[in-house]
Amino acid sequence: MQDYIGFRRALLAGETTCAQTVETFLERITQTERLNIFIETFADEARKRADEVDAQVRTGNVGKAAGMVVSIKDVVSYAGHTLTAGSKILQGFKTVLTATALERLIDEGAIVIGRTNCDEFAMGSSNEHSIYGPCRNPFDPERTPGGSSGGAAASIAANLCHVAIGSDTGGSVRQPASFCNAVGIKPTYGRVSRWGLVAYASSFDQISPITSSVRDAELALEIMSGHDPKDNTSAMRPWQGPPLPERYRVGVIRQTMDSPGLNAEVKAGVETKMAALQATGHSVEYVDFPYLDYLVPTYYILTTAEASSNLSRYDGVRYGYRSPKAQTLEEVYTLSRTEGFGAEVKRRILLGTFVLSAGYYDAYYQRAQKVRRILRDYTRELLKNFDVLLSPTTPTTAFKIGEKTDDPIAMYLSDIYTVHANLVGMPAVSVPCGFDASGLPFGVHLLAPEFAENRLFDLGRRLVEI
Repeated sequence: MQDYIGFRRALLAGETTCAQTVETFLERITQTERLNIFIETFADEARKRADEVDAQVRTGNVGKAAGMVVSIKDVVSYAGHTLTAGSKILQGFKTVLTATALERLIDEGAIVIGRTNCDEFAMGSSNEHSIYGPCRNPFDPERTPGGSSGGAAASIAANLCHVAIGSDTGGSVRQPASFCNAVGIKPTYGRVSRWGLVAYASSFDQISPITSSVRDAELALEIMSGHDPKDNTSAMRPWQGPPLPERYRVGVIRQTMDSPGLNAEVKAGVETKMAALQATGHSVEYVDFPYLDYLVPTYYILTTAEASSNLSRYDGVRYGYRSPKAQTLEEVYTLSRTEGFGAEVKRRILLGTFVLSAGYYDAYYQRAQKVRRILRDYTRELLKNFDVLLSPTTPTTAFKIGEKTDDPIAMYLSDIYTVHANLVGMPAVSVPCGFDASGLPFGVHLLAPEFAENRLFDLGRRLVEI
């Protein structure tokens, strides 16, 4: 698999063209249709755009992402194109705007090749909750690629594009990256504009890239980042992070490694990387994080509350699906939402509405917000003594399709190590760590202080190489 940086070098040397590359990717997409990765391709547009970029290359006027072939998760807006968030409720909807993060890539020469499958409204850990059916893992089609950005990660694993644009609310980029042997970065909250992203939980969501190499992830994120006046939560911070240490102080969260749910082969692979770091002069030390069991409950109370509010806009009145059975205004609301939303989305809306309701707001939502503050403060204290915190990305390798659909709690716990970064608003990355005896990949997870993504990329490269 050729990463974008390698392709760019060949492109500028005249050894290949964007047109040739787009055709190759389109052929591969057709050959892998059974995996249900793409729900729509923009073949003619991509070919036309490739010719335009090739012309720019001949004049020497090239952007930072010249010829970068990009897939977009079906929650990222692309003007004039269908956007459904994997849901019947947005059936036939076409967006009139382009997400700022995507627009910045396009302005630098990127080529958008199509939309990838995802869990409905980005709610899921397996890409099974989609109106288009489940996406399948290229390493084993009987298994999930993870979620909610399963199609995005699978498009990288199957070598169907250079960069996949996903979104990460609680691990939705990093967990599928782990399952698909890819690099997935969740930036600091506010590093990337959320303008043009279909909202799930607004204080958690971040548009994020998935790539085949750390250096591709770094380049894509750098281009996507920066303040956006259309998103008042986007940060006015320069791309440059703090100075990089020559030798890292790595804190390994003990509770993640001692968890009874951690697969033995995953644990052994992470321990191998830890030993390699020590052997190359880095400090690796176990640290206690006594709040691990609070992460998932806190996350689901807060995100479902925000989802209950955000998804109230889908009412069958202004756009998207409207029930043909509705006769009254009340029926337009109730029937359209009942028929338009899938089971998992309904479950989360109901849970969120419950925790926000009178009599339960203080007991659940307000208390969860206090726990979130405790988690952030404790993590900041840990990072005063360590440059990064390390853990497995996921407790297991990819599970079989259908294995956890009847047990929501088991499904939610597959994100137990990744929700930490979203709760505290800090950047985190999953990089490939190894394979189990069945040939299924898994990742190692790094978390750094706010706006220290450069540490994640630097140490992530070292981890991949050792």
